[in-house]
Amino acid sequence: MAFSIAMAGKGGTGKTTVAGLLIRYLVETGRKPVLAVDADANSNLNEVLGVEVFETLGNAREEMKKHVSVGMTKDVFMEMKLQQAVVEGDGFDLIVMGRPEGPGCYCAANTLLSEYLGKLIGNYPYIVIDNEAGMEHMSRLTTNNVDVLLVVSDPSRRGLEAAKRIWELAKELKLDVGKGFLLVNRVKDGGGLGDVSNLTGLELLGVLHEDNTIQEYDLKGMPTSKVPPESAIIKESYRVFEGIFS
Repeated sequence: MAFSIAMAGKGGTGKTTVAGLLIRYLVETGRKPVLAVDADANSNLNEVLGVEVFETLGNAREEMKKHVSVGMTKDVFMEMKLQQAVVEGDGFDLIVMGRPEGPGCYCAANTLLSEYLGKLIGNYPYIVIDNEAGMEHMSRLTTNNVDVLLVVSDPSRRGLEAAKRIWELAKELKLDVGKGFLLVNRVKDGGGLGDVSNLTGLELLGVLHEDNTIQEYDLKGMPTSKVPPESAIIKESYRVFEGIFS
């Protein structure tokens, strides 16, 4: 049975960067192969991981509507496109939801992702799902039935309030979430957080401090999950991620 970790949080908290670090941690600690799922319509997890994407489930759905012939059923077509959409990395595979059907419409692509994700799960012991920012995904199926919901916040009051609302909505919708954690990212040295667990209702997994190496890689368009192993952010994030399994 796959162990699944779903990412959540408001925009700008570094959620996708954290997802990339988490995937690297799982691979390097022998928890592989990992299935990385980019469920964000504004997909960029592949850039963090350093792999190219040529096919998405969103594109596949559009092609299915236009090109499925009489001799090929929709299921056969989508099974073929699903295999084409899987990008192989070093110790992980990546599948991307891709663009929506139309302006502001993500529901069809999310439904498609949820449906065909079940066909892949049996091949992987660990799954990391990078959801879109905000809470829209909480009312769909992409964050349901997960072992861990990892809510990423920055140290701002707005970020922590957003984390609180995300966790409250998860409980309100009665999503099947094994455990909820809060990770506070981009904390400046000497900055106090206060009682964030009491504020958000989430158990604090840990904090990650602002890191110049991550910022440098990001500005240069380099995969942030490939920062040198001796970097402070790698050592710090690995210590934090150990708490998921302790």
